Amino acid sequence: MADISIRVEGLSYTYPDGWKVLSDVSFELRTGTSVALVGANGCGKTTLLWLIAGLLEAEQGTVYIDEILLDRKNVRTLQKKLGLAFQHPDDQLFMTTVRQDVEFGPRNAGYEEDEISRRAEEAMKRTGCLHLSDRPPYRLSGGEKRMVSLATLLATDAEILLLDEPTNALDPRSRRNAINLLGELEHTRLIATHDLDMALDICDEVMVMHRGSIAARGPAQLILKDRPLLESVGLESPLSLVLP
Repeated sequence: MADISIRVEGLSYTYPDGWKVLSDVSFELRTGTSVALVGANGCGKTTLLWLIAGLLEAEQGTVYIDEILLDRKNVRTLQKKLGLAFQHPDDQLFMTTVRQDVEFGPRNAGYEEDEISRRAEEAMKRTGCLHLSDRPPYRLSGGEKRMVSLATLLATDAEILLLDEPTNALDPRSRRNAINLLGELEHTRLIATHDLDMALDICDEVMVMHRGSIAARGPAQLILKDRPLLESVGLESPLSLVLP
């Protein structure tokens, strides 16, 4: 794996209705780092993740995964290096049972049945959802779905995780379980989130998005203590830095 897992250069994107959601976005993510992508609703966080994952095609700019250009020719090959957790787990879970959802990635990659089963078991154990393996995903709670969606990524060969609001709508215990898990992972992680306390806990750096551009980037402790900066982009300091 390259020293730089993700390199984005001059990325811009406009939706068909004319909304220019991203404008000249550039950054690099070093391999093995955990970086939070924060900003108010509508600033372009989700769109940026989708562009990096190859689900959308930029109007301008380039994306490199492990220093390989992401383009139409090799998008499917590079997508195997990436794991995208959607903001809404229901958009990700579509099989009859949890086990089938978790097995889908390694099965699609062509692994033998024994290896598919091993990977799924290990991923479900790691995310604490092995006991849900025979349940239909639509009958799970929001927190359970969130952990299953993470299990579907961990069962694959993904080296880079793109996570969209991984702690959204979780109860306190489920949120803490998710944070603990994400903090233990060795993958390169780009995490779009409004949960600034989570970002402070597990992220090496924070990138602040504002109106489709990167407004600031730096160490998590430094950026998340900068109240004037956060307030200027519609955010507030983490509670752990505000409460006595």
